[in-house]
Amino acid sequence: MPPTPWPLPPLLQASAVLHLGAVLLLLSAPARWPWVLAALALNHGVLTACGLWPRSTALGPNLLRLPPAAVARREVALTIDDGPDPEVTPAVLDQLDAAGAKATFFCIADRAAAHPALLHEIRRRGHSVQNHSQHHRHTFSLLGPRGFALELEAAQATFTTLTGEAPTLFRAPAGLRNPFLAPVLHRLGLTLTSWTRRAYDTRTTDPQQVLDRLTRGLAAGDILLLHDGHAARLPDGRPVILAVLPALLDTFRQAGLRPVTVPEALRTTP
Repeated sequence: MPPTPWPLPPLLQASAVLHLGAVLLLLSAPARWPWVLAALALNHGVLTACGLWPRSTALGPNLLRLPPAAVARREVALTIDDGPDPEVTPAVLDQLDAAGAKATFFCIADRAAAHPALLHEIRRRGHSVQNHSQHHRHTFSLLGPRGFALELEAAQATFTTLTGEAPTLFRAPAGLRNPFLAPVLHRLGLTLTSWTRRAYDTRTTDPQQVLDRLTRGLAAGDILLLHDGHAARLPDGRPVILAVLPALLDTFRQAGLRPVTVPEALRTTP
């Protein structure tokens, strides 16, 4: 069954009306071009700012927290980006196993293709593998409709080939995007997934600072972001995530919170 038509968000509806009005005004009163240019520049500035704010919902649906049913079940979602990494990911899996915790790995598809056995091990241990793009391009947020389609379709095909299952969730590299992404996600049946708590563990080398960012005000329904790929390193070379994860998982336990995968948290049954 084809997807339903993409519902244009109110901000983009207003932008479309503004652009149409600008064309009509220029046709009827060309001398007003400075005002038209200023209005369009302001509009594009707002759109850009929304794309640079990972938790924005102005450009389309964006999962920011787990649903009320998951909150009632005292669930949180630990999400781990940029892997799989053959050095870091196995140790992360062992730490999760020791705590009986489940996580969602937003994997880069070409890294998954380079380490298929590790991808299978993530799934074998009961974790979820989701789409973090094919290549994790630094220019991802500058792509147009065709660029987004090529990147996401390639990743979906890679994960489907490797696991036999297409991802249902997508996280943009660094959380950055533009108005052309949401229609592609809608067509591919992908839900944009952000976070409530971000560790900044790709550049912070102080484990306590990372832990504080993740646990200050921690509550059921939170989505937490850490990295197994591109992880910052301690002076001894150890990835920050491996220094933080045991204490974080113990904090979950003491708070009576159960770390589950995002797809599990989205289920509607008790």
